[in-house]
Amino acid sequence: MAYAASNPVMPTALKILIAGGFGVGKTTMVGSVSEVPPLETEERMTVASVGLDNLAGVEEKSATTVAMDFGRITIAPELVLYLFGTPGQHRFWFMWDDLALGALGAVVLADTRRLEQCFASVDYFEKRGTPFAVGINCFHGHRGWTTQQVRKALDLNPDIPVMLCDARDRESSKEVLLALLDVARTQAMARTTAMPTH
Repeated sequence: MAYAASNPVMPTALKILIAGGFGVGKTTMVGSVSEVPPLETEERMTVASVGLDNLAGVEEKSATTVAMDFGRITIAPELVLYLFGTPGQHRFWFMWDDLALGALGAVVLADTRRLEQCFASVDYFEKRGTPFAVGINCFHGHRGWTTQQVRKALDLNPDIPVMLCDARDRESSKEVLLALLDVARTQAMARTTAMPTH
């Protein structure tokens, strides 16, 4: 009987959240990088959402995430990321705590046409001490603000990565994920160094 290699690599699995406001591109980002068909919990928007969902800037949006998105990407043979896209509407924020449980970090997607949509995500991860990176999703090539302007508007620490990206593009989305992994590793090393030795 033939067996696989005697020393198979058991990958480390890391949980990453993809967060941000309503209609910012979270489902799109998860779908663009996932190596498996992504799980999406999108439902058609109906008249019941009138007055609840602000469609300014995303008038063409016809569906919305009601629970989460899920995808997987292998970064290296020893490293697999499990991606969880959070719902953006206020009425679904109660799910964030469950989704954030055990997460290594998060990507906060921002749309400069509606930058205020990502304030809640930034506040949430700052209060929890969760490492995060900000991806400025350049919809249809729209680059209204520079990364420095977004950093200042969000009042971010200098060590938080802020990058232009296109959530529809696998490589662009991957770059934001790699920046997040780098900042999470740096913060973990800093905590380890600061721990008292006995």
